[in-house]
Amino acid sequence: MIGWVLTHGPARKALGLILIAAAILLFLLNLRRAGERAGRAAERLDAQERNDAIHRQMLDAAARRPADRDALADRLRDGKF
Repeated sequence: MIGWVLTHGPARKALGLILIAAAILLFLLNLRRAGERAGRAAERLDAQERNDAIHRQMLDAAARRPADRDALADRLRDGKF
């Protein structure tokens, strides 16, 4: 059976077309999976950037806080909250 397919022209051409179609299909499926992975990586990066920005804001706020209760009282008296 396989020998007949490989020796006859139309069957051989059909087999070649089937193999080409299968290769294209596999390429497209792999491309889709790669796109999904890239999308997930982009989402993780966005989430990490949001978390980093929030963390920076918290650190900035902590750096601006008064050192002790007296400094807090002075700041409140001066109207600089």
